[in-house]
Amino acid sequence: MSDIQLTGTQLTRADVVAVARGDATVGLSAEARDSMARSRRVVENLAASGAPAYGISTGFGALADKFIPEDRRSELQRNLIRSHSAGMGPRVEREVVRAMMLLRARTLAMGFSGLRPAVVDRMLDMLNAGITPAVHEYGSLGASGDLAPLAHAALALLGEGTVEVGGVDQDASAALAALGWEPLELEAKEGLALINGTDGIQGMLVLALADLETLLTTADITAAMSVEALLGTNRAFAADIIAMRPQPGQAISAANMTRALAGSPIVASHRHDDPRVQDAYSLRCSPQVNGAARDTWAYAATVVENEMRSAIDNPVVTPDGRVESGGNFHGVPLGLACDFLAIATAEVGAIAERRIDRMLDPARSHGLPPFLSGDPGVSSGLMIAQYTAASIVAENRRLAAPASVDSLPTSAMQEDHVSMAWGAARKLRRVVANLGRLLAVELVTAAQAIEMREADAGPVSGQVVARLREVVDHLDTDRVLAPDLAAATELVMSGDVVEAAGLG
Repeated sequence: MSDIQLTGTQLTRADVVAVARGDATVGLSAEARDSMARSRRVVENLAASGAPAYGISTGFGALADKFIPEDRRSELQRNLIRSHSAGMGPRVEREVVRAMMLLRARTLAMGFSGLRPAVVDRMLDMLNAGITPAVHEYGSLGASGDLAPLAHAALALLGEGTVEVGGVDQDASAALAALGWEPLELEAKEGLALINGTDGIQGMLVLALADLETLLTTADITAAMSVEALLGTNRAFAADIIAMRPQPGQAISAANMTRALAGSPIVASHRHDDPRVQDAYSLRCSPQVNGAARDTWAYAATVVENEMRSAIDNPVVTPDGRVESGGNFHGVPLGLACDFLAIATAEVGAIAERRIDRMLDPARSHGLPPFLSGDPGVSSGLMIAQYTAASIVAENRRLAAPASVDSLPTSAMQEDHVSMAWGAARKLRRVVANLGRLLAVELVTAAQAIEMREADAGPVSGQVVARLREVVDHLDTDRVLAPDLAAATELVMSGDVVEAAGLG
Protein backbone atom coordinates (compact mmCIF):
# COMPACT_ATOMS: atom_id res chain seq x y z
CA MET A 1 0.00 0.00 0.00
CA SER A 2 1.33 3.44 -0.91
CA ASP A 3 1.81 6.10 1.76
CA ILE A 4 -0.71 8.38 0.02
CA GLN A 5 -3.78 7.46 -2.05
CA LEU A 6 -4.85 10.07 -4.60
CA THR A 7 -8.57 10.72 -4.68
CA GLY A 8 -8.31 14.10 -6.39
CA THR A 9 -9.52 16.23 -3.49
CA GLN A 10 -8.00 14.94 -0.25
CA LEU A 11 -4.32 15.73 -0.79
CA THR A 12 -2.84 17.98 1.92
CA ARG A 13 0.07 20.40 2.01
CA ALA A 14 1.84 17.97 4.32
CA ASP A 15 1.37 15.21 1.71
CA VAL A 16 2.99 17.37 -0.95
CA VAL A 17 5.98 18.07 1.27
CA ALA A 18 6.25 14.37 2.16
CA VAL A 19 6.43 13.38 -1.51
CA ALA A 20 8.60 16.32 -2.64
CA ARG A 21 11.16 16.12 0.16
CA GLY A 22 10.60 12.79 1.87
CA ASP A 23 10.02 10.54 -1.15
CA ALA A 24 6.69 9.26 0.23
CA THR A 25 4.99 6.86 -2.20
CA VAL A 26 1.69 7.56 -3.96
CA GLY A 27 -1.02 5.41 -5.49
CA LEU A 28 -4.24 6.08 -7.40
CA SER A 29 -7.42 5.27 -5.48
CA ALA A 30 -10.23 3.14 -6.88
CA GLU A 31 -12.54 6.14 -6.55
CA ALA A 32 -10.24 8.21 -8.75
CA ARG A 33 -9.96 5.42 -11.34
CA ASP A 34 -13.75 5.28 -11.67
CA SER A 35 -14.04 9.06 -12.08
CA MET A 36 -11.28 9.11 -14.68
CA ALA A 37 -12.82 6.23 -16.63
CA ARG A 38 -16.17 8.03 -16.83
CA SER A 39 -14.66 11.22 -18.23
CA ARG A 40 -12.44 9.23 -20.58
CA ARG A 41 -15.50 7.64 -22.18
CA VAL A 42 -16.87 11.13 -22.87
CA VAL A 43 -13.64 12.15 -24.63
CA GLU A 44 -13.52 8.96 -26.67
CA ASN A 45 -17.13 9.38 -27.79
CA LEU A 46 -16.51 12.99 -28.74
CA ALA A 47 -13.34 12.09 -30.62
CA ALA A 48 -15.26 9.46 -32.60
CA SER A 49 -18.15 11.82 -33.41
CA GLY A 50 -16.27 13.93 -35.92
CA ALA A 51 -17.36 17.17 -34.25
CA PRO A 52 -14.55 19.69 -33.64
CA ALA A 53 -13.54 19.85 -29.97
CA TYR A 54 -10.65 21.91 -28.64
CA GLY A 55 -7.58 19.84 -27.86
CA ILE A 56 -9.27 16.63 -28.94
CA SER A 57 -9.79 17.13 -32.65
CA THR A 58 -8.30 20.64 -33.09
CA GLY A 59 -4.97 22.37 -32.64
CA PHE A 60 -4.06 24.50 -29.66
CA GLY A 61 -3.98 28.19 -28.76
CA ALA A 62 -4.06 30.31 -31.88
CA LEU A 63 -4.30 27.07 -33.91
CA ALA A 64 -7.60 26.05 -32.28
CA ASP A 65 -9.45 26.46 -35.60
CA LYS A 66 -7.38 23.73 -37.28
CA PHE A 67 -9.27 20.41 -37.48
CA ILE A 68 -7.10 17.33 -36.92
CA PRO A 69 -8.11 14.04 -38.58
CA GLU A 70 -8.47 10.98 -36.37
CA ASP A 71 -5.39 9.20 -37.67
CA ARG A 72 -3.14 12.12 -36.61
CA ARG A 73 -4.48 12.83 -33.11
CA SER A 74 -1.92 10.73 -31.27
CA GLU A 75 0.77 12.55 -33.24
CA LEU A 76 -0.90 15.84 -32.23
CA GLN A 77 -0.58 15.01 -28.54
CA ARG A 78 3.01 13.81 -28.87
CA ASN A 79 4.00 16.88 -30.87
CA LEU A 80 2.36 19.11 -28.28
CA ILE A 81 4.63 17.72 -25.56
CA ARG A 82 7.72 17.95 -27.76
CA SER A 83 7.07 21.47 -29.00
CA HIS A 84 6.25 22.79 -25.55
CA SER A 85 9.42 21.32 -24.07
CA ALA A 86 11.16 24.60 -24.78
CA GLY A 87 12.48 25.48 -21.34
CA MET A 88 15.83 27.18 -20.87
CA GLY A 89 18.19 28.07 -18.07
CA PRO A 90 19.22 26.24 -14.90
CA ARG A 91 17.49 23.08 -13.75
CA VAL A 92 14.58 23.45 -11.36
CA GLU A 93 15.10 21.81 -7.98
CA ARG A 94 14.18 18.15 -7.56
CA GLU A 95 11.66 18.89 -4.81
CA VAL A 96 9.84 21.37 -7.05
CA VAL A 97 9.59 18.90 -9.94
CA ARG A 98 8.29 16.18 -7.63
CA ALA A 99 5.70 18.51 -6.10
CA MET A 100 4.64 19.61 -9.58
CA MET A 101 4.20 16.04 -10.83
CA LEU A 102 2.20 15.05 -7.76
CA LEU A 103 -0.11 18.06 -8.02
CA ARG A 104 -0.67 17.49 -11.73
CA ALA A 105 -1.60 13.88 -10.99
CA ARG A 106 -3.99 15.13 -8.30
CA THR A 107 -5.94 17.30 -10.73
CA LEU A 108 -6.07 14.52 -13.31
CA ALA A 109 -7.32 12.10 -10.64
CA MET A 110 -10.42 14.26 -10.13
CA GLY A 111 -11.84 12.86 -13.36
CA PHE A 112 -12.54 16.18 -15.13
CA SER A 113 -9.70 15.88 -17.65
CA GLY A 114 -10.70 12.84 -19.69
CA LEU A 115 -7.48 10.87 -19.77
CA ARG A 116 -6.81 7.24 -18.98
CA PRO A 117 -5.85 6.15 -15.45
CA ALA A 118 -2.79 4.47 -16.99
CA VAL A 119 -1.26 7.91 -17.63
CA VAL A 120 -1.49 8.91 -13.97
CA ASP A 121 -0.28 5.46 -12.94
CA ARG A 122 2.92 6.04 -14.91
CA MET A 123 3.37 9.52 -13.38
CA LEU A 124 3.09 8.04 -9.91
CA ASP A 125 5.34 5.12 -10.83
CA MET A 126 8.03 7.63 -11.81
CA LEU A 127 7.65 9.48 -8.52
CA ASN A 128 7.83 6.25 -6.55
CA ALA A 129 10.89 5.09 -8.47
CA GLY A 130 12.70 8.38 -7.88
CA ILE A 131 12.78 9.34 -11.56
CA THR A 132 12.86 13.15 -11.81
CA PRO A 133 12.55 14.78 -15.25
CA ALA A 134 14.88 17.65 -16.09
CA VAL A 135 12.81 20.86 -15.94
CA HIS A 136 14.27 24.28 -16.64
CA GLU A 137 13.89 27.69 -15.01
CA TYR A 138 12.33 29.60 -17.91
CA GLY A 139 9.25 28.74 -19.96
CA SER A 140 6.13 29.34 -17.87
CA LEU A 141 4.03 32.50 -17.93
CA GLY A 142 1.52 31.08 -15.48
CA ALA A 143 -1.43 31.03 -17.87
CA SER A 144 -2.52 28.09 -19.97
CA GLY A 145 -0.66 26.48 -17.12
CA ASP A 146 3.05 25.92 -16.52
CA LEU A 147 3.36 24.83 -20.11
CA ALA A 148 7.08 24.31 -20.64
CA PRO A 149 7.85 22.92 -17.15
CA LEU A 150 4.97 20.45 -17.31
CA ALA A 151 5.88 19.51 -20.89
CA HIS A 152 9.43 18.61 -19.84
CA ALA A 153 7.96 16.45 -17.06
CA ALA A 154 5.54 14.79 -19.50
CA LEU A 155 8.32 14.22 -22.04
CA ALA A 156 9.82 11.60 -19.76
CA LEU A 157 6.57 9.61 -19.94
CA LEU A 158 7.21 9.30 -23.66
CA GLY A 159 10.73 8.01 -23.03
CA GLU A 160 12.30 11.27 -24.23
CA GLY A 161 14.43 13.95 -22.64
CA THR A 162 16.69 13.76 -19.60
CA VAL A 163 15.86 12.46 -16.13
CA GLU A 164 17.76 12.27 -12.85
CA VAL A 165 17.86 8.98 -10.95
CA GLY A 166 19.86 8.67 -7.75
CA GLY A 167 21.65 11.93 -8.46
CA VAL A 168 22.77 10.83 -11.94
CA ASP A 169 21.41 12.15 -15.24
CA GLN A 170 20.40 9.69 -17.93
CA ASP A 171 18.16 9.47 -20.96
CA ALA A 172 14.55 8.91 -20.07
CA SER A 173 14.40 5.98 -22.47
CA ALA A 174 17.17 4.22 -20.56
CA ALA A 175 15.53 4.91 -17.19
CA LEU A 176 12.23 3.44 -18.38
CA ALA A 177 13.91 0.44 -19.99
CA ALA A 178 15.80 -0.32 -16.77
CA LEU A 179 12.44 -0.79 -15.07
CA GLY A 180 10.92 -2.73 -17.97
CA TRP A 181 8.53 0.08 -18.88
CA GLU A 182 7.45 0.94 -22.42
CA PRO A 183 7.11 4.64 -23.33
CA LEU A 184 3.52 5.88 -23.20
CA GLU A 185 1.60 6.44 -26.42
CA LEU A 186 -0.66 9.40 -25.74
CA GLU A 187 -4.25 9.42 -26.99
CA ALA A 188 -6.78 12.21 -27.63
CA LYS A 189 -6.51 15.14 -25.19
CA GLU A 190 -3.95 13.44 -22.96
CA GLY A 191 -0.98 15.58 -23.90
CA LEU A 192 -2.99 18.74 -23.36
CA ALA A 193 -4.21 17.54 -19.95
CA LEU A 194 -0.63 16.84 -18.86
CA ILE A 195 0.53 20.45 -19.33
CA ASN A 196 -2.51 22.68 -18.76
CA GLY A 197 -2.06 23.28 -15.03
CA THR A 198 -0.49 25.62 -12.49
CA ASP A 199 1.11 22.79 -10.56
CA GLY A 200 4.69 24.06 -10.57
CA ILE A 201 3.60 27.40 -9.15
CA GLN A 202 1.42 25.68 -6.59
CA GLY A 203 4.17 23.25 -5.60
CA MET A 204 6.63 26.07 -4.97
CA LEU A 205 4.07 27.95 -2.89
CA VAL A 206 3.34 24.83 -0.81
CA LEU A 207 7.06 24.35 -0.12
CA ALA A 208 7.48 28.03 0.75
CA LEU A 209 4.59 27.81 3.20
CA ALA A 210 6.22 24.80 4.86
CA ASP A 211 9.52 26.63 5.27
CA LEU A 212 7.89 29.83 6.49
CA GLU A 213 5.87 27.98 9.09
CA THR A 214 9.21 27.28 10.78
CA LEU A 215 10.93 30.55 9.89
CA LEU A 216 8.21 32.85 11.23
CA THR A 217 8.41 31.20 14.65
CA THR A 218 12.20 31.34 14.44
CA ALA A 219 11.92 35.07 13.71
CA ASP A 220 9.94 35.54 16.93
CA ILE A 221 12.65 33.67 18.85
CA THR A 222 15.59 35.60 17.40
CA ALA A 223 13.71 38.87 17.88
CA ALA A 224 13.20 38.01 21.55
CA MET A 225 16.88 37.16 21.89
CA SER A 226 17.76 40.53 20.39
CA VAL A 227 15.42 42.28 22.84
CA GLU A 228 17.20 40.45 25.64
CA ALA A 229 20.65 41.27 24.26
CA LEU A 230 19.79 44.98 23.88
CA LEU A 231 18.33 45.29 27.38
CA GLY A 232 14.86 45.81 25.96
CA THR A 233 11.57 45.39 27.74
CA ASN A 234 8.94 42.73 27.24
CA ARG A 235 6.11 44.97 28.43
CA ALA A 236 5.17 46.00 24.88
CA PHE A 237 4.31 42.35 24.17
CA ALA A 238 1.84 41.99 27.03
CA ALA A 239 -1.40 40.28 26.02
CA ASP A 240 -3.64 43.17 27.11
CA ILE A 241 -1.64 45.68 25.04
CA ILE A 242 -1.57 43.41 21.99
CA ALA A 243 -5.33 42.72 22.31
CA MET A 244 -6.04 46.40 21.69
CA ARG A 245 -5.20 45.67 18.05
CA PRO A 246 -6.82 42.27 17.41
CA GLN A 247 -4.73 41.11 14.47
CA PRO A 248 -4.38 37.32 14.83
CA GLY A 249 -0.79 36.97 13.63
CA GLN A 250 0.39 39.77 15.90
CA ALA A 251 -1.11 38.01 18.92
CA ILE A 252 0.72 34.77 18.06
CA SER A 253 4.07 36.50 17.56
CA ALA A 254 3.72 38.55 20.75
CA ALA A 255 2.84 35.42 22.72
CA ASN A 256 5.91 33.65 21.31
CA MET A 257 8.16 36.55 22.28
CA THR A 258 6.63 36.73 25.75
CA ARG A 259 7.28 33.02 26.28
CA ALA A 260 10.82 33.37 24.93
CA LEU A 261 11.60 36.20 27.38
CA ALA A 262 9.90 34.67 30.41
CA GLY A 263 12.17 34.23 33.40
CA SER A 264 15.06 36.17 31.85
CA PRO A 265 17.45 37.60 34.46
CA ILE A 266 18.72 40.04 31.82
CA VAL A 267 15.23 41.47 31.29
CA ALA A 268 14.67 41.62 35.06
CA SER A 269 18.02 43.36 35.66
CA HIS A 270 16.85 46.68 34.20
CA ARG A 271 13.13 46.56 34.89
CA HIS A 272 13.42 49.42 37.42
CA ASP A 273 15.34 52.72 37.35
CA ASP A 274 15.95 52.49 33.59
CA PRO A 275 15.94 56.04 32.11
CA ARG A 276 14.71 54.80 28.73
CA VAL A 277 11.00 55.29 28.11
CA GLN A 278 10.61 52.91 25.17
CA ASP A 279 12.56 50.67 22.84
CA ALA A 280 13.36 51.24 19.18
CA TYR A 281 10.76 50.13 16.63
CA SER A 282 12.86 47.17 15.48
CA LEU A 283 12.43 45.71 18.97
CA ARG A 284 9.07 47.02 20.09
CA CYS A 285 7.26 46.42 16.77
CA SER A 286 8.61 42.94 16.06
CA PRO A 287 5.25 41.25 16.78
CA GLN A 288 3.47 43.68 14.47
CA VAL A 289 5.81 42.97 11.54
CA ASN A 290 6.23 39.24 12.12
CA GLY A 291 2.51 38.95 12.88
CA ALA A 292 1.49 40.67 9.66
CA ALA A 293 3.62 38.14 7.81
CA ARG A 294 1.78 35.37 9.66
CA ASP A 295 -1.54 36.78 8.48
CA THR A 296 -0.18 36.89 4.92
CA TRP A 297 0.92 33.28 5.32
CA ALA A 298 -2.62 32.35 6.39
CA TYR A 299 -4.06 34.04 3.28
CA ALA A 300 -1.63 32.21 0.99
CA ALA A 301 -2.39 28.90 2.74
CA THR A 302 -6.10 29.44 2.07
CA VAL A 303 -5.39 30.04 -1.62
CA VAL A 304 -3.38 26.82 -1.80
CA GLU A 305 -5.99 24.78 0.01
CA ASN A 306 -8.68 26.02 -2.39
CA GLU A 307 -6.40 25.20 -5.31
CA MET A 308 -5.86 21.69 -4.03
CA ARG A 309 -9.58 21.04 -4.40
CA SER A 310 -9.70 22.55 -7.90
CA ALA A 311 -9.76 21.05 -11.37
CA ILE A 312 -7.02 22.97 -13.19
CA ASP A 313 -7.33 22.03 -16.85
CA ASN A 314 -8.81 23.14 -20.15
CA PRO A 315 -11.06 21.93 -21.61
CA VAL A 316 -12.78 20.08 -18.79
CA VAL A 317 -15.29 17.25 -18.86
CA THR A 318 -18.26 18.21 -16.70
CA PRO A 319 -20.19 15.67 -14.60
CA ASP A 320 -23.12 15.87 -17.04
CA GLY A 321 -20.88 14.95 -19.97
CA ARG A 322 -20.16 18.33 -21.56
CA VAL A 323 -16.65 19.28 -22.69
CA GLU A 324 -16.19 22.99 -22.06
CA SER A 325 -13.36 25.49 -22.35
CA GLY A 326 -12.72 27.81 -19.41
CA GLY A 327 -9.96 29.77 -17.72
CA ASN A 328 -9.17 27.83 -14.58
CA PHE A 329 -5.58 27.37 -15.74
CA HIS A 330 -4.84 31.07 -15.16
CA GLY A 331 -2.31 31.36 -12.34
CA VAL A 332 -3.33 34.75 -10.98
CA PRO A 333 -4.66 33.53 -7.59
CA LEU A 334 -1.36 31.81 -6.91
CA GLY A 335 0.72 34.63 -8.39
CA LEU A 336 -0.84 37.26 -6.18
CA ALA A 337 -0.37 35.05 -3.12
CA CYS A 338 3.30 34.46 -4.00
CA ASP A 339 3.93 38.17 -4.52
CA PHE A 340 2.15 39.12 -1.30
CA LEU A 341 4.06 36.49 0.66
CA ALA A 342 7.39 37.62 -0.82
CA ILE A 343 6.68 41.18 0.36
CA ALA A 344 5.78 39.99 3.85
CA THR A 345 8.81 37.70 4.07
CA ALA A 346 11.13 40.49 2.94
CA GLU A 347 9.79 42.71 5.73
CA VAL A 348 10.51 40.08 8.39
CA GLY A 349 14.10 39.95 7.16
CA ALA A 350 14.40 43.72 6.96
CA ILE A 351 13.44 44.32 10.59
CA ALA A 352 15.77 41.50 11.70
CA GLU A 353 18.68 43.24 9.97
CA ARG A 354 17.92 46.45 11.88
CA ARG A 355 18.19 44.54 15.15
CA ILE A 356 21.50 43.02 14.04
CA ASP A 357 22.92 46.45 13.27
CA ARG A 358 21.77 47.83 16.63
CA MET A 359 23.54 45.06 18.56
CA LEU A 360 26.81 45.80 16.72
CA ASP A 361 26.76 49.59 17.20
CA PRO A 362 28.26 50.65 20.55
CA ALA A 363 26.30 53.92 20.39
CA ARG A 364 23.00 52.03 20.50
CA SER A 365 23.76 48.66 22.10
CA HIS A 366 23.77 49.83 25.73
CA GLY A 367 27.19 48.69 26.81
CA LEU A 368 28.13 46.01 24.31
CA PRO A 369 31.59 46.24 22.69
CA PRO A 370 31.85 47.48 19.09
CA PHE A 371 30.75 44.78 16.65
CA LEU A 372 30.69 42.34 19.59
CA SER A 373 34.44 41.94 19.23
CA GLY A 374 36.49 40.52 22.06
CA ASP A 375 39.37 42.76 21.03
CA PRO A 376 37.95 45.79 19.15
CA GLY A 377 40.36 47.29 16.66
CA VAL A 378 42.56 44.26 16.24
CA SER A 379 39.45 42.11 15.74
CA SER A 380 36.45 43.19 13.62
CA GLY A 381 34.06 40.80 15.33
CA LEU A 382 30.73 40.45 13.53
CA MET A 383 31.04 43.69 11.55
CA ILE A 384 30.93 42.08 8.11
CA ALA A 385 28.18 39.65 9.03
CA GLN A 386 25.92 42.72 9.14
CA TYR A 387 27.19 43.76 5.69
CA THR A 388 26.16 40.35 4.41
CA ALA A 389 22.76 40.73 6.03
CA ALA A 390 22.34 44.17 4.48
CA SER A 391 23.18 42.80 1.01
CA ILE A 392 20.53 40.08 1.45
CA VAL A 393 17.92 42.62 2.57
CA ALA A 394 18.71 44.68 -0.54
CA GLU A 395 18.18 41.64 -2.75
CA ASN A 396 14.92 40.79 -1.00
CA ARG A 397 13.64 44.29 -1.66
CA ARG A 398 14.30 43.80 -5.37
CA LEU A 399 12.65 40.37 -5.28
CA ALA A 400 9.61 41.79 -3.45
CA ALA A 401 8.63 43.76 -6.56
CA PRO A 402 5.51 41.93 -7.81
CA ALA A 403 5.77 39.74 -10.90
CA SER A 404 2.02 39.31 -11.26
CA VAL A 405 1.46 42.83 -12.63
CA ASP A 406 3.76 42.24 -15.59
CA SER A 407 1.67 40.47 -18.24
CA LEU A 408 3.03 39.91 -21.75
CA PRO A 409 0.73 38.59 -24.54
CA THR A 410 1.54 35.32 -26.33
CA SER A 411 0.17 32.91 -28.94
CA ALA A 412 -0.68 35.52 -31.55
CA MET A 413 -2.72 37.49 -28.96
CA GLN A 414 -4.96 34.53 -28.14
CA GLU A 415 -3.34 34.40 -24.73
CA ASP A 416 -3.33 38.17 -24.26
CA HIS A 417 -3.17 38.29 -20.47
CA VAL A 418 -0.95 36.00 -18.43
CA SER A 419 -0.20 35.83 -14.71
CA MET A 420 3.60 35.55 -14.57
CA ALA A 421 2.93 33.49 -11.43
CA TRP A 422 5.80 31.09 -12.13
CA GLY A 423 8.21 34.02 -11.83
CA ALA A 424 6.47 35.11 -8.63
CA ALA A 425 6.93 31.63 -7.17
CA ARG A 426 10.57 31.38 -8.24
CA LYS A 427 11.49 34.64 -6.55
CA LEU A 428 9.47 33.72 -3.46
CA ARG A 429 11.75 30.70 -3.03
CA ARG A 430 14.77 32.99 -3.05
CA VAL A 431 13.22 35.41 -0.56
CA VAL A 432 12.37 32.54 1.81
CA ALA A 433 15.89 31.12 1.58
CA ASN A 434 17.27 34.62 2.20
CA LEU A 435 15.11 34.98 5.30
CA GLY A 436 16.73 31.83 6.67
CA ARG A 437 20.15 33.42 6.14
CA LEU A 438 19.13 36.69 7.80
CA LEU A 439 17.73 34.92 10.85
CA ALA A 440 20.96 32.91 11.05
CA VAL A 441 22.96 36.14 11.25
CA GLU A 442 20.61 37.46 13.93
CA LEU A 443 20.89 34.19 15.85
CA VAL A 444 24.71 34.30 15.83
CA THR A 445 24.74 38.00 16.74
CA ALA A 446 22.17 37.78 19.53
CA ALA A 447 23.85 34.73 21.04
CA GLN A 448 27.21 36.52 21.08
CA ALA A 449 25.65 39.62 22.63
CA ILE A 450 23.73 37.70 25.30
CA GLU A 451 26.93 35.92 26.34
CA MET A 452 28.66 39.30 26.72
CA ARG A 453 26.10 40.49 29.28
CA GLU A 454 26.88 40.01 32.95
CA ALA A 455 23.42 38.64 33.79
CA ASP A 456 22.33 35.13 32.81
CA ALA A 457 20.11 34.55 29.80
CA GLY A 458 16.53 33.40 30.19
CA PRO A 459 15.70 29.70 29.91
CA VAL A 460 14.61 29.85 26.26
CA SER A 461 17.58 31.91 25.07
CA GLY A 462 19.89 29.68 27.09
CA GLN A 463 18.55 26.57 25.37
CA VAL A 464 18.85 28.14 21.92
CA VAL A 465 22.38 29.42 22.56
CA ALA A 466 23.40 25.99 23.84
CA ARG A 467 22.08 24.38 20.64
CA LEU A 468 23.90 26.94 18.51
CA ARG A 469 27.14 26.33 20.40
CA GLU A 470 27.04 22.72 19.30
CA VAL A 471 27.84 23.91 15.77
CA VAL A 472 29.15 27.50 16.16
CA ASP A 473 31.65 28.53 18.86
CA HIS A 474 31.58 31.86 20.68
CA LEU A 475 33.69 34.39 18.75
CA ASP A 476 36.67 35.16 20.99
CA THR A 477 38.97 36.30 18.21
CA ASP A 478 38.47 36.82 14.49
CA ARG A 479 38.07 33.74 12.31
CA VAL A 480 36.46 32.93 8.96
CA LEU A 481 32.75 33.52 9.56
CA ALA A 482 31.28 31.89 6.45
CA PRO A 483 31.23 28.35 7.92
CA ASP A 484 29.63 29.66 11.13
CA LEU A 485 26.87 31.43 9.21
CA ALA A 486 26.29 28.39 7.00
CA ALA A 487 25.95 26.13 10.06
CA ALA A 488 23.59 28.59 11.72
CA THR A 489 21.51 28.76 8.54
CA GLU A 490 21.15 24.98 8.55
CA LEU A 491 20.07 25.15 12.19
CA VAL A 492 17.42 27.76 11.33
CA MET A 493 16.06 26.02 8.23
CA SER A 494 15.91 22.60 9.89
CA GLY A 495 13.63 23.82 12.68
CA ASP A 496 16.22 23.06 15.38
CA VAL A 497 15.97 26.60 16.79
CA VAL A 498 12.21 26.24 17.27
CA GLU A 499 12.69 22.82 18.82
CA ALA A 500 15.41 24.06 21.18
CA ALA A 501 13.19 26.96 22.25
CA GLY A 502 10.27 24.64 22.91
CA LEU A 503 7.94 26.78 20.81
CA GLY A 504 7.10 24.24 18.12
